[in-house]
Amino acid sequence: MKRLKMMLSPDQADSDLGWGQSDAESVLNDLKVGCLSDETMEGEGKTRSLAQPTLSREEKRRRRRATAKYRSAHATRERIRVEAFNVAFAELRKLLPTLPPDKKLSKIEILRLAICYISYLNHVLDV
Repeated sequence: MKRLKMMLSPDQADSDLGWGQSDAESVLNDLKVGCLSDETMEGEGKTRSLAQPTLSREEKRRRRRATAKYRSAHATRERIRVEAFNVAFAELRKLLPTLPPDKKLSKIEILRLAICYISYLNHVLDV
């Protein structure tokens, strides 16, 4: 750390640093270690913290989705979507002929009946 502090001092000459050109790799390694170190710097009393690693897009998405606000908003959107889906099925159900007319049908039964009814109407138009 002393070497890092000495190198960063603007009022010292290169000859005062105590290292030459052949020592450049060790200086770079010291800089890397110093930048990631959480040791106290000499004379300053400050602590360097580890830099948070950059999060991937997926990790950011997971963290955002983990909040209560996001979950609540998502649940609200899902309820609105399901309600619109059910309204569409109810409207389709009203257009299909069944006996008795008020018979409760499942969603798959409504879709199958709609397919049969459209096929029947096509046949009627072709004749």
